[in-house]
Amino acid sequence: MITILGIPGSLRIDSFNLRLLKAAQAMTPAHCRVEIETLAGIPLYNGDIELAEGIPQQVERLKDRIAATDALLIASPEYNNSLPGVLKNAVDWLSRPPQDQARVFRGRPVAIIGATPGGMGTALSQTAWLPVLRALGTKPWFGRSLYVSGAHQVFDQYGIIQDDALSDRLRDFIAGFAAYTAAEN
Repeated sequence: MITILGIPGSLRIDSFNLRLLKAAQAMTPAHCRVEIETLAGIPLYNGDIELAEGIPQQVERLKDRIAATDALLIASPEYNNSLPGVLKNAVDWLSRPPQDQARVFRGRPVAIIGATPGGMGTALSQTAWLPVLRALGTKPWFGRSLYVSGAHQVFDQYGIIQDDALSDRLRDFIAGFAAYTAAEN
């Protein structure tokens, strides 16, 4: 069984990107499962805190969760034509101390999806993540892309995708990423 850990790049309880991950979770192929984590409780990175107190417990827990899975699925919003600060902050913590970076990220298959109310989808955010993923030593999957625009009109009040074409694209995306992950592991 392939396990993919999904992380939404927003702290909102009902964010569009959490909804997108939940939809992906429901469309996962039978030989795979998507588990979803949160970034709640991760403080702003501060080297003084790291030096004085060590790595925060929430960060250690998330590092262990990532290390125990086969792949990482990031659902990144796009803020001001780039990546969201809360998600970048979490990645900065997750890469500390430097000797843990390999355990958490090195060689790990990673895919990025994203939803935004804007009209351009999350193409700029996803592009902004590429140098970060490269620096961490991950294996980004480029088999398909999924940029969801107009997210405020895509989901119903229960978080269900209302667009059949988008549902098909997401299903194909998850199946392709699961196949890539299986081949890499």
